[in-house]
Amino acid sequence: MAAFLVMLREGLEAALIVGILLAYVNRFGGSRQARWIWAGTLSAALLSAAVGVVVFSTIGAMEERAEEIAEGLIALVAAALLTWMVFWMGSQARHIKSRLEHQVGVAFATGSAGTLAAIAFFAVLREGLESALFLISTTVGTDADAFQLLGGVLGLAVAIGVGYLIYRGGTRIDVRRFFRVTGTLIILFAAGLVAKGIHEFQEVGMLPIVLEPVWDLGVLDPDTNLLARFARSLFGWRPDPSLLMVVGYFGYLIPVGRLFFGMTNRTTPPAGDRATETEVAGASVDS
Repeated sequence: MAAFLVMLREGLEAALIVGILLAYVNRFGGSRQARWIWAGTLSAALLSAAVGVVVFSTIGAMEERAEEIAEGLIALVAAALLTWMVFWMGSQARHIKSRLEHQVGVAFATGSAGTLAAIAFFAVLREGLESALFLISTTVGTDADAFQLLGGVLGLAVAIGVGYLIYRGGTRIDVRRFFRVTGTLIILFAAGLVAKGIHEFQEVGMLPIVLEPVWDLGVLDPDTNLLARFARSLFGWRPDPSLLMVVGYFGYLIPVGRLFFGMTNRTTPPAGDRATETEVAGASVDS
Protein backbone atom coordinates (compact mmCIF):
# COMPACT_ATOMS: atom_id res chain seq x y z
CA MET A 1 0.00 0.00 0.00
CA ALA A 2 2.84 2.42 0.72
CA ALA A 3 4.33 1.74 -2.70
CA PHE A 4 0.90 2.09 -4.33
CA LEU A 5 0.21 5.42 -2.59
CA VAL A 6 3.61 6.89 -3.43
CA MET A 7 3.46 5.92 -7.10
CA LEU A 8 -0.17 7.02 -7.42
CA ARG A 9 0.59 10.45 -6.00
CA GLU A 10 3.87 11.03 -7.82
CA GLY A 11 2.66 9.38 -11.01
CA LEU A 12 -0.44 11.56 -11.21
CA GLU A 13 1.60 14.72 -10.72
CA ALA A 14 3.91 13.68 -13.55
CA ALA A 15 0.95 12.64 -15.74
CA LEU A 16 -0.75 15.99 -15.22
CA ILE A 17 2.43 17.85 -16.15
CA VAL A 18 2.89 15.83 -19.34
CA GLY A 19 -0.80 16.20 -20.16
CA ILE A 20 -0.65 19.98 -19.82
CA LEU A 21 2.39 20.14 -22.10
CA LEU A 22 0.87 17.87 -24.75
CA ALA A 23 -2.49 19.66 -24.71
CA TYR A 24 -0.80 23.02 -25.17
CA VAL A 25 1.30 22.01 -28.16
CA ASN A 26 -1.70 20.29 -29.77
CA ARG A 27 -3.90 23.32 -29.23
CA PHE A 28 -1.51 25.59 -31.09
CA GLY A 29 -0.81 23.27 -34.00
CA GLY A 30 2.51 21.96 -32.85
CA SER A 31 1.52 18.33 -32.52
CA ARG A 32 4.75 17.25 -34.23
CA GLN A 33 6.61 18.82 -31.32
CA ALA A 34 4.94 16.35 -28.97
CA ARG A 35 7.66 13.80 -29.74
CA TRP A 36 10.16 16.03 -27.96
CA ILE A 37 7.96 16.09 -24.89
CA TRP A 38 7.74 12.30 -24.96
CA ALA A 39 11.51 12.07 -25.43
CA GLY A 40 12.11 14.20 -22.36
CA THR A 41 9.51 12.26 -20.36
CA LEU A 42 10.86 8.81 -21.21
CA SER A 43 14.47 9.90 -20.63
CA ALA A 44 13.57 11.20 -17.17
CA ALA A 45 11.70 8.00 -16.31
CA LEU A 46 14.63 5.79 -17.38
CA LEU A 47 17.16 7.91 -15.49
CA SER A 48 15.02 7.84 -12.34
CA ALA A 49 14.73 4.06 -12.53
CA ALA A 50 18.48 3.69 -13.06
CA VAL A 51 19.29 5.93 -10.08
CA GLY A 52 16.87 3.97 -7.92
CA VAL A 53 18.44 0.63 -8.87
CA VAL A 54 21.96 1.92 -8.23
CA VAL A 55 21.10 3.39 -4.82
CA PHE A 56 19.17 0.29 -3.74
CA SER A 57 21.99 -2.03 -4.83
CA THR A 58 24.60 0.14 -3.12
CA ILE A 59 22.76 0.08 0.20
CA GLY A 60 22.24 -3.67 -0.05
CA ALA A 61 25.99 -4.19 -0.46
CA MET A 62 26.92 -2.24 2.69
CA GLU A 63 28.07 -3.73 5.95
CA GLU A 64 25.45 -4.04 8.68
CA ARG A 65 26.27 -0.82 10.59
CA ALA A 66 26.75 1.27 7.47
CA GLU A 67 23.54 -0.13 6.02
CA GLU A 68 21.54 0.82 9.11
CA ILE A 69 22.96 4.34 9.05
CA ALA A 70 22.12 4.65 5.35
CA GLU A 71 18.60 3.37 5.98
CA GLY A 72 18.10 5.91 8.74
CA LEU A 73 19.36 8.76 6.55
CA ILE A 74 17.18 7.72 3.61
CA ALA A 75 14.10 7.49 5.83
CA LEU A 76 14.65 11.00 7.23
CA VAL A 77 15.50 12.52 3.84
CA ALA A 78 12.44 10.85 2.30
CA ALA A 79 10.25 12.22 5.11
CA ALA A 80 11.63 15.72 4.49
CA LEU A 81 11.01 15.46 0.73
CA LEU A 82 7.51 14.08 1.26
CA THR A 83 6.73 17.04 3.50
CA TRP A 84 8.12 19.49 0.96
CA MET A 85 6.18 17.81 -1.84
CA VAL A 86 2.85 18.01 0.00
CA PHE A 87 3.23 21.68 0.90
CA TRP A 88 4.65 22.64 -2.49
CA MET A 89 1.71 21.08 -4.31
CA GLY A 90 -0.73 22.74 -1.95
CA SER A 91 0.74 26.20 -2.49
CA GLN A 92 1.77 26.02 -6.15
CA ALA A 93 -0.79 23.72 -7.79
CA ARG A 94 -2.98 26.55 -9.06
CA HIS A 95 -0.01 28.07 -10.91
CA ILE A 96 1.37 24.92 -12.52
CA LYS A 97 -0.71 25.14 -15.68
CA SER A 98 0.06 28.80 -16.43
CA ARG A 99 3.75 28.41 -15.65
CA LEU A 100 4.18 25.36 -17.87
CA GLU A 101 2.24 26.96 -20.73
CA HIS A 102 4.41 30.07 -20.48
CA GLN A 103 7.56 27.94 -20.74
CA VAL A 104 6.17 26.09 -23.76
CA GLY A 105 5.14 29.38 -25.35
CA VAL A 106 8.68 30.67 -25.02
CA ALA A 107 9.98 27.45 -26.58
CA PHE A 108 7.58 27.91 -29.52
CA ALA A 109 8.64 31.53 -29.96
CA THR A 110 12.32 30.61 -30.09
CA GLY A 111 11.73 27.49 -32.21
CA SER A 112 13.66 25.36 -29.73
CA ALA A 113 12.49 21.74 -29.76
CA GLY A 114 15.22 20.88 -27.27
CA THR A 115 13.64 23.28 -24.79
CA LEU A 116 10.38 21.33 -24.95
CA ALA A 117 12.25 18.12 -24.19
CA ALA A 118 14.09 19.83 -21.32
CA ILE A 119 10.85 21.15 -19.78
CA ALA A 120 9.32 17.66 -19.76
CA PHE A 121 12.60 16.05 -18.69
CA PHE A 122 13.23 18.15 -15.59
CA ALA A 123 9.57 18.25 -14.55
CA VAL A 124 9.23 14.47 -14.72
CA LEU A 125 12.75 13.82 -13.37
CA ARG A 126 11.87 15.53 -10.10
CA GLU A 127 8.83 13.30 -9.67
CA GLY A 128 10.79 10.22 -10.75
CA LEU A 129 13.71 10.74 -8.37
CA GLU A 130 11.32 11.42 -5.50
CA SER A 131 9.45 8.22 -6.34
CA ALA A 132 12.67 6.21 -6.42
CA LEU A 133 13.77 7.56 -3.05
CA PHE A 134 10.37 6.96 -1.46
CA LEU A 135 10.16 3.40 -2.78
CA ILE A 136 13.65 2.69 -1.46
CA SER A 137 12.59 4.04 1.94
CA THR A 138 9.71 1.55 2.02
CA THR A 139 11.87 -1.45 1.11
CA VAL A 140 15.27 -1.06 2.77
CA GLY A 141 15.45 -2.90 6.05
CA THR A 142 12.36 -4.97 5.22
CA ASP A 143 11.66 -8.21 3.42
CA ALA A 144 11.04 -6.66 0.00
CA ASP A 145 8.87 -8.89 -2.11
CA ALA A 146 6.86 -8.93 -5.31
CA PHE A 147 3.88 -7.31 -3.62
CA GLN A 148 5.80 -4.05 -3.11
CA LEU A 149 6.75 -4.04 -6.77
CA LEU A 150 3.16 -4.86 -7.70
CA GLY A 151 1.86 -2.03 -5.52
CA GLY A 152 4.19 0.46 -7.19
CA VAL A 153 3.30 -0.73 -10.69
CA LEU A 154 -0.43 -0.61 -9.95
CA GLY A 155 -0.16 2.88 -8.48
CA LEU A 156 1.71 4.11 -11.54
CA ALA A 157 -0.78 2.42 -13.89
CA VAL A 158 -3.74 4.06 -12.16
CA ALA A 159 -2.00 7.45 -12.25
CA ILE A 160 -1.29 7.14 -15.98
CA GLY A 161 -4.87 6.09 -16.64
CA VAL A 162 -6.35 9.01 -14.71
CA GLY A 163 -3.93 11.42 -16.36
CA TYR A 164 -4.90 10.14 -19.79
CA LEU A 165 -8.63 10.49 -19.09
CA ILE A 166 -8.14 14.08 -17.95
CA TYR A 167 -6.01 14.82 -21.02
CA ARG A 168 -8.66 13.44 -23.36
CA GLY A 169 -11.32 15.51 -21.61
CA GLY A 170 -13.46 12.47 -21.00
CA THR A 171 -13.65 12.87 -17.25
CA ARG A 172 -13.31 15.35 -14.42
CA ILE A 173 -11.87 14.64 -11.02
CA ASP A 174 -11.66 16.88 -8.01
CA VAL A 175 -7.87 17.13 -8.08
CA ARG A 176 -7.82 19.41 -5.05
CA ARG A 177 -9.65 16.83 -2.96
CA PHE A 178 -7.46 14.04 -4.32
CA PHE A 179 -4.29 15.84 -3.23
CA ARG A 180 -5.84 16.67 0.13
CA VAL A 181 -6.66 13.02 0.87
CA THR A 182 -3.37 11.63 -0.44
CA GLY A 183 -1.51 14.45 1.32
CA THR A 184 -3.02 13.34 4.63
CA LEU A 185 -1.97 9.74 4.05
CA ILE A 186 1.51 10.79 2.97
CA ILE A 187 1.99 12.89 6.12
CA LEU A 188 1.11 9.79 8.17
CA PHE A 189 3.55 7.80 6.04
CA ALA A 190 6.27 10.44 6.56
CA ALA A 191 5.72 10.37 10.33
CA GLY A 192 6.40 6.63 10.19
CA LEU A 193 9.61 7.32 8.26
CA VAL A 194 10.74 9.73 10.97
CA ALA A 195 10.20 7.03 13.59
CA LYS A 196 11.97 4.50 11.36
CA GLY A 197 14.98 6.78 10.95
CA ILE A 198 15.19 7.23 14.72
CA HIS A 199 14.99 3.47 15.21
CA GLU A 200 17.87 2.85 12.78
CA PHE A 201 20.07 5.40 14.52
CA GLN A 202 19.24 3.84 17.88
CA GLU A 203 20.23 0.44 16.52
CA VAL A 204 23.77 1.69 15.84
CA GLY A 205 24.03 3.70 19.07
CA MET A 206 23.87 7.15 17.45
CA LEU A 207 20.74 8.04 19.46
CA PRO A 208 19.87 7.06 23.03
CA ILE A 209 17.08 4.58 23.64
CA VAL A 210 15.91 6.22 26.94
CA LEU A 211 12.91 3.92 27.36
CA GLU A 212 12.05 0.86 25.29
CA PRO A 213 9.40 -0.26 24.84
CA VAL A 214 6.87 2.40 25.77
CA TRP A 215 4.27 -0.28 25.18
CA ASP A 216 4.38 -3.85 23.93
CA LEU A 217 1.35 -4.94 21.92
CA GLY A 218 2.52 -8.34 20.81
CA VAL A 219 -0.96 -9.20 19.55
CA LEU A 220 -0.44 -6.53 16.86
CA ASP A 221 2.92 -7.85 15.70
CA PRO A 222 3.24 -7.22 11.93
CA ASP A 223 4.89 -10.61 11.54
CA THR A 224 1.74 -12.39 12.68
CA ASN A 225 -1.10 -9.89 12.18
CA LEU A 226 -2.26 -8.82 8.72
CA LEU A 227 -3.77 -5.53 9.91
CA ALA A 228 -0.58 -4.66 11.78
CA ARG A 229 1.46 -5.52 8.67
CA PHE A 230 -0.68 -3.10 6.66
CA ALA A 231 -0.24 -0.38 9.33
CA ARG A 232 3.53 -0.92 9.35
CA SER A 233 3.85 -0.60 5.59
CA LEU A 234 1.76 2.54 5.38
CA PHE A 235 2.12 4.29 8.74
CA GLY A 236 5.33 2.85 10.22
CA TRP A 237 3.53 0.97 13.02
CA ARG A 238 5.66 -0.92 15.54
CA PRO A 239 4.18 -2.91 18.45
CA ASP A 240 7.11 -2.04 20.76
CA PRO A 241 8.43 1.48 20.00
CA SER A 242 10.96 3.37 22.06
CA LEU A 243 10.08 6.64 23.76
CA LEU A 244 12.19 8.64 21.29
CA MET A 245 10.38 7.01 18.36
CA VAL A 246 6.99 7.97 19.80
CA VAL A 247 8.17 11.52 20.47
CA GLY A 248 9.59 11.77 16.94
CA TYR A 249 6.41 10.39 15.37
CA PHE A 250 4.00 12.75 17.09
CA GLY A 251 6.51 15.61 17.16
CA TYR A 252 6.39 15.49 13.37
CA LEU A 253 2.75 14.50 12.84
CA ILE A 254 0.99 17.09 15.01
CA PRO A 255 2.64 20.34 13.79
CA VAL A 256 2.92 19.24 10.15
CA GLY A 257 -0.65 17.95 10.13
CA ARG A 258 -1.98 21.20 11.58
CA LEU A 259 -0.07 23.27 9.02
CA PHE A 260 -1.30 21.08 6.19
CA PHE A 261 -4.98 21.22 7.15
CA GLY A 262 -4.73 24.94 7.83
CA MET A 263 -3.27 25.49 4.37
CA THR A 264 -5.82 23.31 2.57
CA ASN A 265 -8.72 24.98 4.37
CA ARG A 266 -7.45 28.43 3.39
CA THR A 267 -7.14 27.46 -0.27
CA THR A 268 -10.63 25.93 -0.57
CA PRO A 269 -12.45 27.91 -3.28
CA PRO A 270 -15.87 29.49 -2.70
CA ALA A 271 -18.95 27.42 -3.49
CA GLY A 272 -19.50 29.26 -6.74
CA ASP A 273 -16.05 28.29 -7.95
CA ARG A 274 -16.31 24.55 -7.25
CA ALA A 275 -16.85 23.79 -10.92
CA THR A 276 -13.37 25.06 -11.70
CA GLU A 277 -11.51 23.20 -8.95
CA THR A 278 -9.73 21.00 -11.48
CA GLU A 279 -8.51 24.08 -13.36
CA VAL A 280 -7.39 25.82 -10.18
CA ALA A 281 -5.38 22.76 -9.23
CA GLY A 282 -3.50 23.04 -12.48
CA ALA A 283 -4.93 19.86 -13.94
CA SER A 284 -7.22 21.16 -16.67
CA VAL A 285 -5.63 20.06 -19.91
CA ASP A 286 -8.52 20.33 -22.36
CA SER A 287 -7.26 20.58 -25.90
